[in-house]
Amino acid sequence: MKSLIETMAKALVDKPDSVAVTEVQGEKTTVFELRVDVADLGKVIGKQGKTARAMRTILSAAGTKMGKRCVLEILE
Repeated sequence: MKSLIETMAKALVDKPDSVAVTEVQGEKTTVFELRVDVADLGKVIGKQGKTARAMRTILSAAGTKMGKRCVLEILE
C-alpha cells in the first residue's frame, strides 16, 4: 500500500525525491501520511481536490480488498 501511494505521487510531482510516505497503524484503520515539496502540493491535490480524491479512492479500494480501512492524509 505504501509503495502504491509513493508510485502515484512520484508520477505527479516535479521533485520525486521529496516524496515521503509514513504509515501509522491502528486497530482497524491504517493512516498513510503523504509529504511532498511545497511547490508540488498543488499537483498532488489537483483542481478542486480531484487528484487527491482519486488517490483516496484507489487506496480505499485496495484496502477493502485486503480487509482494512485506509486513510490518506496529505501534509505540507
